[in-house]
Amino acid sequence: MTKNGEQYEEAAPGRRPSLTERRKEATRQEIADAAVALFSTRGYAATTVEDIARDAGISLRTFYRYCQAKEDALTPVMAAGVGELARHLARRPADEPVAEAVQAAFVSSTAEPRRAGVAQMRRLIRVMSEVPAVRTRWRAAAHDLRGQLLPVLAARTGEDVDSLENVLLASVLIETVTVALEHWAAAGGDEEFTEVSARALALLRLEG
Repeated sequence: MTKNGEQYEEAAPGRRPSLTERRKEATRQEIADAAVALFSTRGYAATTVEDIARDAGISLRTFYRYCQAKEDALTPVMAAGVGELARHLARRPADEPVAEAVQAAFVSSTAEPRRAGVAQMRRLIRVMSEVPAVRTRWRAAAHDLRGQLLPVLAARTGEDVDSLENVLLASVLIETVTVALEHWAAAGGDEEFTEVSARALALLRLEG
């Protein structure tokens, strides 16, 4: 399998990742953490690949093994959001209405980012939504990870995993949360982003 031009082996479901896989994932996360801190404080344009590599404690050569450009550094952050939403949604009661379950899952899955600081999170989301290269990767990551939501939603709705209804619902939920986050980051103010997402989900009038 290839990620950002790098060949690597993905751990099979149920198998503990190898030491090499864990080290690679740790390096990807270190790069992402450095990029998040720099983008949210300095801004995207003022941050260089050299800055990210230095703060991540790696060489430029190592950086380019994992990322083709600085906008690729945020890929683990983008992927984590959808993955966390799917995991928390899977833990919700089976008889809970879809809209309520999704909102509760969203609140619990974003608890850690909220602790990281509202101002920093707003700045980062603005980078992810306003910089075309980063936005493209954010949307692509969300689309690619839609598959994580499909089985969780199918178990709740009774639809086939790959049914039109299930695929459409997963796509709409991801897009709704994405738009809500972008709106919250751009608007500023005192409203919690979980409140914005709740209003956005309510507009969908989901049933079931």
